[in-house]
Amino acid sequence: MGFDDKDNDASETNIEETKGKTEKGKEEDDEETVDGSSGMSRTMSESSIYATEDEEDDEGKKIELGPQFTLKEQLEKDKDDESLRRWKEQLLGTVDMENVGETLEPEVKISSLAIKSPGRPDICLTIPENGNPKGCWFTLKEGSRYSLMFTFQVSNNIVSGLKYTNTVWKTGVRVDSTKEMLGTYSPQSEAYTHEMPEETTPSGIFARGSYSARSKFLDDDNKCYLEINYTFEIRKDWQSS
Repeated sequence: MGFDDKDNDASETNIEETKGKTEKGKEEDDEETVDGSSGMSRTMSESSIYATEDEEDDEGKKIELGPQFTLKEQLEKDKDDESLRRWKEQLLGTVDMENVGETLEPEVKISSLAIKSPGRPDICLTIPENGNPKGCWFTLKEGSRYSLMFTFQVSNNIVSGLKYTNTVWKTGVRVDSTKEMLGTYSPQSEAYTHEMPEETTPSGIFARGSYSARSKFLDDDNKCYLEINYTFEIRKDWQSS
């Protein structure tokens, strides 16, 4: 049995009306969800915006770059090739051969840390052996300009992509995260010095108080040469010496 044209037209009309009602109902449901009257609200809570102190920093994945060689092996490799020899001398001209080791891994030792602020004596920080200073490590004045300066020594091999990271929390909420690329350094007897860009401490009643922080010195392979977990304070004025 077939359908005549009239029945077909009526059927198509009913289908279009049903489809329109369905789409309209879906739009109303979507509007209720966005407004928050029903469904899940899209507004992020404060706890979801900020990371907590228990969360680990993402330091990335180690990249395999092929076989490694000690610096002595690198210097002796292809030594009969005049062009390569000159290129290595240009690249490694600052290498102190007395600080070149037989091991693959470079050694980086952070020898000093200091906080510099215009018009004030430097705050020299003592680095404890376990990397965990007891009590409040230092105090900063609110609204003051300061910069961190540190010296370090490199031995055994070239350290590639040395970087400094620092994460700060207040009452368990992460309030600041810094990553500074320091560069690639060759072994030498003299210490390197690096000064971080100048920053300004926050000010106001809510900025004052105690903070906890974690600083790290890592290389391209995410090998950590120093980790310091410490607390510091921001006060209305500098701490009297």
